[in-house]
Amino acid sequence: MTIAAKSRISAPVLLRPLIAEALGTGLLVATVVGSGVMAQNLAPGQVLLQLLCNALATVAVLGLLIALFASVSGAHFNPAVTLAAAVTGACRWPTAAGYLVAQFVGGCLGTVLAHAMFGQTLVQWTGQTRGGAGQLLGEVVATAGLLLVITLLVRDRRAHLVPVAVPAWIFAGYFFTSSTSFANPAVTVGRALTGSFAGIAPASVPAFVLAQLAGAAVGVGVAHLVRGWSTESQ
Repeated sequence: MTIAAKSRISAPVLLRPLIAEALGTGLLVATVVGSGVMAQNLAPGQVLLQLLCNALATVAVLGLLIALFASVSGAHFNPAVTLAAAVTGACRWPTAAGYLVAQFVGGCLGTVLAHAMFGQTLVQWTGQTRGGAGQLLGEVVATAGLLLVITLLVRDRRAHLVPVAVPAWIFAGYFFTSSTSFANPAVTVGRALTGSFAGIAPASVPAFVLAQLAGAAVGVGVAHLVRGWSTESQ
């Protein structure tokens, strides 16, 4: 087989994980934002019902997306997960770089899609101001727990439980963390483009992302203490 023929075959194969990461992250953000808009329409002023609607839709689609795309890209859908995988050697840095771009682009397009479905302005800059020591600590805890769950399950060769365990953690985080468990830089950036119930003010994003990265480091560090590093590359 010639080099040119090999390139024609390999190029689509290499693109598939990037498409999966962009599509998965985009659909996840579309669900978060879209369910937030729907919750506001169905239960105006009822914050508990809005949060419950948002949480149930999010965890349902998250588990489904992980199950669908795990065999294609590993179903990261989260820059914190991708960076942790790269640092521990479970993902090559060139692959990680492609994933990060796909995730952020997909997340932003997911918000645009949600707004389009509801006939709203496609990009909005009026999200809720979020921050303060308590909420940032909540993001550290939410992201640390997420990375701990993923790392330990993969390390113990129980990755088949991830589609159930990750949504379970995120659902709990919606209600026990002060930040409602964003736990995902790409989702955070996507949510900065909406003024809906699920939105976050752009000015609040940098601190949230830093808290998430710190939480990812904590989660991987704790996993390392109790189980050791996972070094399976993808």
